[in-house]
Amino acid sequence: MRRSLVPLLLLLVLALAAAGCGNDGAKSDAAAPAGQGAAFPVTIDSAGGKLTIDRQPARIVSMSPTATEMLFAVGAGHQVAAVDSNSNYPEEAPKTDLSAYEPNVEAIAGYKPDLVVYSDDPGGLTAGLAKLNIKALKQPAATTLDDTYAQLDQLGRATGHPAEATRLAATMRGEIQKLSAAKPDRPLTYYHELDKNLYSATSKTFIGQLYAQLGLENIADKADKDASGYPQLSAEYVIKADPDLIFLADTKCCGQSARTVAARDGWDRLTAVRTGGVVALDDDVASRWGPRVVDFLRTVAAKVQALEAVGK
Repeated sequence: MRRSLVPLLLLLVLALAAAGCGNDGAKSDAAAPAGQGAAFPVTIDSAGGKLTIDRQPARIVSMSPTATEMLFAVGAGHQVAAVDSNSNYPEEAPKTDLSAYEPNVEAIAGYKPDLVVYSDDPGGLTAGLAKLNIKALKQPAATTLDDTYAQLDQLGRATGHPAEATRLAATMRGEIQKLSAAKPDRPLTYYHELDKNLYSATSKTFIGQLYAQLGLENIADKADKDASGYPQLSAEYVIKADPDLIFLADTKCCGQSARTVAARDGWDRLTAVRTGGVVALDDDVASRWGPRVVDFLRTVAAKVQALEAVGK
């Protein structure tokens, strides 16, 4: 499924954002053999409890778009037999109509998996798989980058590709460190838009922590009265805050763009609109916590650097 980095109450608002995504990011390795150092049985301390996998899985079903991206990125793509209907990256991922919102255990079992990877369990998925003696690895939405690295490690060991997973995590850390080193000379403020109803994400969320890597200041932080991490802002609040940057994570779901933002009442006066600081993001890249967080940060860093260059 397209597991967004927002609470379940917002998934209905953002449900249409499950469309396809770009071709940047971690490349898949569908023909990669089992990595050196792979050893079975292996026991993993997962969010769903201890999971022991006796032998290398040959048929994996991924019920999480982020897990799908991770599996292909660590070289386990050739072991993936099926994915949920919202897993749209990479292109070589198999296509199915499996729903992660309303999981059908019988349909999943029909692919004869020896491992199922999932993020959420809205309909008794865990219990159903357990009754059929199908191994299941739970990997919920990451709250920090360390969670992302830990999940890559889990998938590497679970699929027989520990070395590949370790290399990928190291590459990501290095790339993020380089991007983080290029912070703007002055703190820039930003507004991250989750949907056209002006839901946003604060600095304490996963996506907010990514922005913080680049030294950006989040205008939504002061509006989060209930500490949910995902406040709904008003147009007046955004106009008063006058952010230097606006990042649109609702381009696919809601058709938002720099043009539609500028057409909003009073928004044409915003600094971000006047200086070209409105950035149309790929909804999927901005909502998943896999290897493409590096691509997300590159996009943000490029815009920050562009604004810096204009201001000098």
